[in-house]
Amino acid sequence: MTTTPAQLFALDSLLSDEERDIATTVRKLVDERLRPEVAAWYEVGEIPARELAQEFGRLGLLGMHLTGYECAGASATAYGLACHELEACDSGLRSLVSVQGSLAMFAIWRFGSEEQKEHWLPAMAAGRAIGCFGLTEPDFGSDPAGMRTRAVRDGSDWVLNGAKMWITNGSVADVAVVWAQTEEGIRGFVVPTDTPGFTAPAIKNKLSLRASVTSELVLEEVRLPADAMLPEAKGLSGPLSCLNEARFGIVFGALGAARDCLRTTLDYTATRRIFDRPLAGYQLSQAKLADMSLEFGKGMLLALHLGRLKDSGALRPEQVSLGKLNSVRESLTIARECRTLLGAAGITGEYPLMRHANNLESVLTYEGTSEVHQLVIGRALTGESAFR
Repeated sequence: MTTTPAQLFALDSLLSDEERDIATTVRKLVDERLRPEVAAWYEVGEIPARELAQEFGRLGLLGMHLTGYECAGASATAYGLACHELEACDSGLRSLVSVQGSLAMFAIWRFGSEEQKEHWLPAMAAGRAIGCFGLTEPDFGSDPAGMRTRAVRDGSDWVLNGAKMWITNGSVADVAVVWAQTEEGIRGFVVPTDTPGFTAPAIKNKLSLRASVTSELVLEEVRLPADAMLPEAKGLSGPLSCLNEARFGIVFGALGAARDCLRTTLDYTATRRIFDRPLAGYQLSQAKLADMSLEFGKGMLLALHLGRLKDSGALRPEQVSLGKLNSVRESLTIARECRTLLGAAGITGEYPLMRHANNLESVLTYEGTSEVHQLVIGRALTGESAFR
């Protein structure tokens, strides 16, 4: 008799019936629709983003933790579990959902006018409209306050000039939430992507997140009406709060990739025979599997704890940093270690290990590098800011 890492920690017993149902529904979508196709999407570096967005929308996955405006209004923990199941397939697919819901939709939901919310959120929740989030620039990632994109008033209009980089969903988006410097400080703008002067060339030749759309955003004299600005977002706290929403999904999501690596490796080592016995029957194999399962389970316990804190309204940004730092770092270690147990077979597209490991290299550094999260935690512990 064997047990899975999740069963070893009795994780299912910590979930409500609704949370289990949501996880099961997303896992069914992954197994029946996404998993059979994802290796090919990764190989060619393209995904049917619009088709997938509408499928995700029909399941209520887009902006699922938001309320009103035809959003599902699910719990934060349920949203995390959905991210977990999606990333067990591929980090790029989870990125599509989390950028749509936790960055673009959340920004409009939290900081937008009633007109902006009513115009965009129902369509985005259904997947009829795709959103992206323009904060990172070619020279400003970990230091977004230095952004060079500018918005200048011209009569009653705003005129935007600048560039954003590494933008998920950019070249397929219908709307971009773009952050820019103004005379009043950093402000956010809702930019329909058919606005003259807006272009979003896709970034090619990626070795990571290939089953995901990644783009540059270029804004050249993009003229917007006064009501394009997000009225409730003033300063850097606006975009940073959006990033915390997305980082929360990563806390659960990255561990989905680890779970898939462990499942694959347990199956492989049970049937791969070396010196007339299963690879799983060797002490060193079992030591690796035990250590990896322990880190996976500890990570899930932390993720669920953070989910309960978020659902109660008590989650702090430095706690999100704890989860993001731990989940991605340990999941990447697990993906690499699992690959060693598959030997040469582990580098082929027949198994998902290298795909997960390559993806997690990106997840490790986006939405805050590990070093940034270490400094956030360090500041909370010491009261001293070591960023500068």
